[in-house]
Amino acid sequence: MGEVLQNQGFDVEYTRTTDIYESPYQKAMEANEAGVDYFVSIHRNSYPMDNQVLGVESLIYNLSGVKYEMAKNINAQLEKIGFVNLGVHARPNLIVLKRTKMPAVLVEAGFINSDKDNQLFDQSFDDIANAIAEGIKDTLMPSDMNKEMQYKVQVGAYRQRRYAEELLKELQMQEYPAYIEQGNGFFRVRVGEYSTLEDAVRMERRLKQAGYPTIIVS
Repeated sequence: MGEVLQNQGFDVEYTRTTDIYESPYQKAMEANEAGVDYFVSIHRNSYPMDNQVLGVESLIYNLSGVKYEMAKNINAQLEKIGFVNLGVHARPNLIVLKRTKMPAVLVEAGFINSDKDNQLFDQSFDDIANAIAEGIKDTLMPSDMNKEMQYKVQVGAYRQRRYAEELLKELQMQEYPAYIEQGNGFFRVRVGEYSTLEDAVRMERRLKQAGYPTIIVS
């Protein structure tokens, strides 16, 4: 799931990448210290009796905000694969939901003592990873927005073209994909055209580090 998100331009931090136990409190503290925007925890569910319950559910601190939308979107994507959608439930007593300082979702990807869920989990492992990633992406970057929006990084706006051309030349010499757009009496020097806000933010950071004043426009 992390690789899928990284390939789509998201920055991903892992609480662990090896099979070493960490307490829920440790995970929450690592997320807080990393300063991430969202926390997603992946689990398998269980039930006292085998093959009595099946399906996916997502748990959040309370039923509000972006975490609620993300949980619903993740469940909806997992339902498309074939899981029964058991809905979103509030669990304010869970450490990773109440100790994290950012919106947090705990995903229960099927019951580990359900034969049907296990078969689906084994046969559709990559699809499950993609579904969870897509649910996150649907929350942060709705598909209709992705189709309509183009993001650009503006570095300067001038009444006189010669000033814009001087800045353009300077940027192009550093191999930035810069160009001039004219409108409403201004010559605007802009860099790139990006279909995702994340890509535009990365370019804006590069330009700021190089000392240029920037804004992102769409």
